[in-house]
Amino acid sequence: MYNLHTHTLLSDGALLPSEVAVRYLSLGYKAIAITDHVDYCNIKSTVAAILNFTRHWPKSSGIKVFSGIELTHLPLEQFKPLSNYARKAGIKIIIAHGETLVEPVIKGTNRAALEADINILAHPGLISDADVKLAKKKNVFLELTSRRGHREANKYVAGQAVKFGAKLILNNDSHEPEDIITPQELLKVGLNCGLNRQQIDVIYQDVTRFLKQK
Repeated sequence: MYNLHTHTLLSDGALLPSEVAVRYLSLGYKAIAITDHVDYCNIKSTVAAILNFTRHWPKSSGIKVFSGIELTHLPLEQFKPLSNYARKAGIKIIIAHGETLVEPVIKGTNRAALEADINILAHPGLISDADVKLAKKKNVFLELTSRRGHREANKYVAGQAVKFGAKLILNNDSHEPEDIITPQELLKVGLNCGLNRQQIDVIYQDVTRFLKQK
């Protein structure tokens, strides 16, 4: 089991990356990504810190930790240069903070993010048909999340992805210790969206193939 959306005290989370990793390991997860929030003010220091941590994380730990970032509340023209910077630096997983229903996100963020070099569009809200089709074309995962507020659009996102054949991903988006849920609870996020076990198995298979390429 995996969770590719976590936050640490490098941005607005409460725990060190090492403690985040250990807590997920204790629940049976096999892979996570550290994906702290970044914009122009902190991308250099945060990318450097995450890469330093993941490079020193022991392979024998029992859990694989991938380097990541979440491009968050950016002016639309900044998605491409910042995603390019992170990728060239060595970041493996790039998330974009999508047009969630519970925050004032700039209109057009979903499209600008999808046109950049990202892997996951987090909590994309009432994503348009055109943007779902673009996500499919660019092989970008659309996120179904357990996070309070952001999850309000999960059922809609799942329906859009199924309708147009885009890839989905189940993520936790943890910030606090109490946000870290079991793999079984994360599975229920997908079931609560109306997906069946076969569809969820496809999600796991798609993510497993993606991680093998990293």
